[in-house]
Amino acid sequence: MKEKQPTAGAAKAAKKSKTAAGEKPGAAENLTGVVAENVKRLRGDLDLSLDKLANLSGVSKAMLSQIEQARSAPSINVLWKIARALDVPFAALISKRTDAQLQVIRKADSKILSSQKGSFISKALFPLDIPRRVEFYELNFKAGAVEKAVAHPPGTAENIAIAEGELEIEVGGQKTLLKEGDSIYFVADVAHVYRNTGSKECRAFLVMTYAEKRV
Repeated sequence: MKEKQPTAGAAKAAKKSKTAAGEKPGAAENLTGVVAENVKRLRGDLDLSLDKLANLSGVSKAMLSQIEQARSAPSINVLWKIARALDVPFAALISKRTDAQLQVIRKADSKILSSQKGSFISKALFPLDIPRRVEFYELNFKAGAVEKAVAHPPGTAENIAIAEGELEIEVGGQKTLLKEGDSIYFVADVAHVYRNTGSKECRAFLVMTYAEKRV
């Protein structure tokens, strides 16, 4: 069977959507949409304006705007510039996100870490499929438990809310006693200590935020 020749209009459209990677028209159109979604999301995660990303990447604001609107299929060179500016792997810009807008983590599937003696347990309450700037944990401290934490990367912050019991937190030599319903926020890039000074188990929730990465 004789192959159907593309029309002039179709050929023109294919040429416009073709990327430096040599993708087929359909694939290029799909990739353009994926790149648009990823660039916009990653820029938002870092709270970067188009102007700021343009300065960091060397890609013009107009081009970035077109990319985010899926109106332009960027070349590999442009993608590398954006990836470096966002401090992400190249694949992060061209990969379809696997973490759907709705994910359920069943209790049986929760990832749990415990101290050597088992007096401290940390349960991850977020998907572990990709690295994240914000993490959410459930913490459990047995009565009398003392957990020493090393300094986290510069700019890392912890926000802890006490659901049950009480917990003393020491940061930079300053001790704060928290009871049920209390919460605390502190920069955790120094060594800190958690102590359950009560007579029963303490359950708390932790939101950990890592510093924004800049080139």
